[in-house]
Amino acid sequence: INYMNAKEKIKFISNWISDYVKNMPVSAKSLVIGVSGGIDSSVSSTLSALTGLKTIALCMPIKQNKSQHDLSIKHKDWLVKNFNNVEGHVIELDNLFKSFENKLSNFQNEHGFANSRARLRMTTLYQVAAANNGIVVGTGNKVEDFGVGFYTKYGDGGVDISPIADCNKSEIWEIGKELNILQEIIDAPPTDGLWDDGRTDEGQLGMTYKDIELAMDDPKSPNREKYEKIRLSNLHKMEPIPICKIPR
Repeated sequence: INYMNAKEKIKFISNWISDYVKNMPVSAKSLVIGVSGGIDSSVSSTLSALTGLKTIALCMPIKQNKSQHDLSIKHKDWLVKNFNNVEGHVIELDNLFKSFENKLSNFQNEHGFANSRARLRMTTLYQVAAANNGIVVGTGNKVEDFGVGFYTKYGDGGVDISPIADCNKSEIWEIGKELNILQEIIDAPPTDGLWDDGRTDEGQLGMTYKDIELAMDDPKSPNREKYEKIRLSNLHKMEPIPICKIPR
């Protein structure tokens, strides 16, 4: 079997995005994407920019860890510098989040308001998309979207297209290197950026992405049981919404 190399995947995915937009019943005029300073959003936004379509990159800090926010700004600026079809914006959501948190202070759970951060960002992306006749581009990879379900339902999981959702995390890093994504971003520990303490994905999952990929592919992997447990708890995100079917 001849597998695509990173350069071929870049061309294939950017062409797929272009073709999707071209074949929409009413073509979109822009691609809207959130950039977090992580490798997934950096790759997805660059692949979007490569289409030549107007690409709107949004940094949406909410009580953000400084190092994460700095990386998101650096990537946004890198995109704007390298692609004349990209416009970048920083939309501060601190006050909006603070108001949301105050109004719902009686309804905290063990996650606090972490998932609500992701949902406020999703709402922001769709507002910007609506104002620019655009579609929201997802940044989830195969491990997160179809392996362990490591994303927020109707948060970063609320998108119109998912261009890298068939790529493992290891493939994303390879593509990122081929795209000349900033080395700081490639080297940064993956994080969802939803926690004040800056906790990493590995810290939350208790497994590295390499271990998860091996567990996904090999039922005999020593981490398979741990992988299955995480997957089972998040399966509701990955399956269609249950519908009560009325007998006809």
